[in-house]
Amino acid sequence: MERRGFLRVSVVGAAAAAFGGASWLEAFSATADPGDGPYGPLLPADGNGLALPQGFTGRVVARTGERVGDAAYRWHLAPDGGACFADGAGWVYVSNSEVPLLGGAGAIRFGPDGSVVDAYRILDGTDVNCAGGATPWQTWLSCEEVDRGEVYETDPFGVAAPVVRPAMGVFKHEACAVDADRQVVYLTEDVPDGGLYRFTPATWPDLSAGRLEIMVGPPELTEGPVTWAEVPDPAAGDEATRYQVDGAKPFDGGEGCYYAGGTCWFTTKGDNRVWHHDAAAGTLGLTYAADAPLSGVDNVTGAASGDLFVAEDGGNLEICLITPDGVVAPFVRVDGHDDSEITGPAFSPDGARLYFSSQRGTSGLPTSGMTFEVTGPFRS
Repeated sequence: MERRGFLRVSVVGAAAAAFGGASWLEAFSATADPGDGPYGPLLPADGNGLALPQGFTGRVVARTGERVGDAAYRWHLAPDGGACFADGAGWVYVSNSEVPLLGGAGAIRFGPDGSVVDAYRILDGTDVNCAGGATPWQTWLSCEEVDRGEVYETDPFGVAAPVVRPAMGVFKHEACAVDADRQVVYLTEDVPDGGLYRFTPATWPDLSAGRLEIMVGPPELTEGPVTWAEVPDPAAGDEATRYQVDGAKPFDGGEGCYYAGGTCWFTTKGDNRVWHHDAAAGTLGLTYAADAPLSGVDNVTGAASGDLFVAEDGGNLEICLITPDGVVAPFVRVDGHDDSEITGPAFSPDGARLYFSSQRGTSGLPTSGMTFEVTGPFRS
């Protein structure tokens, strides 16, 4: 169903930050009407079920259960959160597997021309690996979305063995984003009263030890100052981490998380909001709080242009972009995948290709996941 209802984008000006050459501080207004995005309207879906703007093309690069290119590796069940990493003149796309007990993550190596060179497993034996986050030192933090879930630091290139990072908290993890400017990692929690966490390594960038904090603020707060308080027991031996600090700010189902230019953006699916935390000012605000055209907010990433790309778990299975001048519009829709969700949006290092998955594909089952690549005239 097409959704063309009223749109509202609410932004705290002081919390808007510049990244990729775009100034969110100056560009956003308090509200914005829906409209065509910078790439124009979506065209009818192609043979892969992708509805894209003029000038963009898409392809399927991996299907669950099938070999990826000429590699022996068969693409995993329920592909979820993902990220890209430079690999010489090529790159690697990493993808989690959001299934119980098997979990883990796999990777696809691309050559300089975008051809599939290899595919392989980088993490095994974990549980419901949902999202995570890339680090500037070229590792992938894979997060378990289960009670008492943990974070695993993995090697996208398949050489070093994965390492569990319990100091980053034992809770129902969703995503994380590295703020190298302040040498911290932000983490979301996917429960109805989840927290937003901040992990400060004892020695940067070693994640084996450090201080875990949770954001503190009134439950009703949507705009204004916040503080942080240390979680006494990150291992949650006797009490869940979110309950260990009085006054922890609750968020309704934390999902995607992305950092750039002094701002941490994160989504909450329970109330369909995109938030931002201005790390320097110590403030919290709303970037998006509406029902359309973006619904079922989930994974989020950013482009060099300053556009945010937010994937839908629900809605009509789109990735919508939020531009620095306050326009929210669909960028791609996946038709014929009605019981799936869109996961793992990530740009290649040169910004020319966008990768993402339909987690349950056309059947609605984890056995029919698909991972796509979109190329075209992305703004720089």
